[in-house]
Amino acid sequence: MINAAGQETRVALLEDGRLMEIYYEGPSHERIVGNIYLGIVKDILSGLGSAFVDVGLEQNLFLSQKELNDALLQSQGYRRHEEAPIQRVLRPGQKLIVQVKREGIGGKNPQGTTRIALPGRFWVFLPKDSRLGVSRRIEERREIRRLKRIAQELKRPSEGLIARTASRGAERRDLERDFNFLLGTWKGIEEEAERSSRPKLLYEGPGLVKRIIRDRLLEDVSRVIVDSEPVYQEILGYLDYMWMGEYKDVIELYHDGLPLFEQWDVERQLRESLQSEVKLEGGGTLVIAETEALTAIDVNTRGDVHHRNQEAAIFNTNLEAAVEIPRQLRLRKISGIIIVDFIDMKSREAMEKVIERLRQELKKDPVPTDFIDITGLGLVEITRKREEKSLAAALEEEEEG
Repeated sequence: MINAAGQETRVALLEDGRLMEIYYEGPSHERIVGNIYLGIVKDILSGLGSAFVDVGLEQNLFLSQKELNDALLQSQGYRRHEEAPIQRVLRPGQKLIVQVKREGIGGKNPQGTTRIALPGRFWVFLPKDSRLGVSRRIEERREIRRLKRIAQELKRPSEGLIARTASRGAERRDLERDFNFLLGTWKGIEEEAERSSRPKLLYEGPGLVKRIIRDRLLEDVSRVIVDSEPVYQEILGYLDYMWMGEYKDVIELYHDGLPLFEQWDVERQLRESLQSEVKLEGGGTLVIAETEALTAIDVNTRGDVHHRNQEAAIFNTNLEAAVEIPRQLRLRKISGIIIVDFIDMKSREAMEKVIERLRQELKKDPVPTDFIDITGLGLVEITRKREEKSLAAALEEEEEG
């Protein structure tokens, strides 16, 4: 669902009518992650193995030692992937092509990297890194081998390629065309950086709508509904530009009476995502407490009366929670360390079924998420990569602004 009729654009991803993810773009939701800048090294903190790079933003980018690319290391005589003291690789005043890896959160500076990653429809191009990879969502061994073989044939030894989910089954000519587009984009970035001496923006990724269309419009998407005629036409044009014309049939222009998000019950689900208590279908609840250090999720049976015995009620609640928790992580954009306190169960086999369901649901998350372990106290620990502010923090900033 693309709500673009107002001053800001909102994109909601729904599965079976349930809100799974929400994205915003507008004056109060400017996104810099993925932007590439020409930066100037300002300060090097050798004790912390890091540096600050001026890219022309209000805050300098924080650059850690591990974000130095192979080309920088090799220019100073180090081997690829070698741990090298940052003060021996960088110097104050040095020009540097750097990409924003993570938004600034709280009082922390945004984080940068020199390991540039340019995403296309089928590939992520790594011009300064020789890694080769395939999306974890592609599991067929024959397809993995095919994509790796094509990647090896397309890229130079010093470059890297990661096959995205959309590359599964894609024809070679389309894979080559996408790679050549990314290669040309990178050459343009390098040429612009060479001509410049001051910090400046070299590359800005596509806006929210185009980014979602490029990254998330796959075979499992049945409908894309947009409530703005200009944005509708823009999407159709973008599909031609990205050689995705076969998806035009799923794009629909919405012009009914009720606002789009009200018609599809998105507004109510969005309001509920800001509440600490989440009701489960069987009568149980989740209580979600976000803190700066971690997020704690407590599972309770409450009014589950659908089962005659308590053990069955507990198992049912835990199983529902194993499905709902990954949804809440995606919807609320919760990241970092997550601790889940499931209800204690007598049966080890039942607990294993709950954990397996949790693992399967976490695999659906586009953000890297890992189930770590069950602690000695019976708590489940999950980590989710931090990519942006949580939904609550973003909306809170909007209200304050």
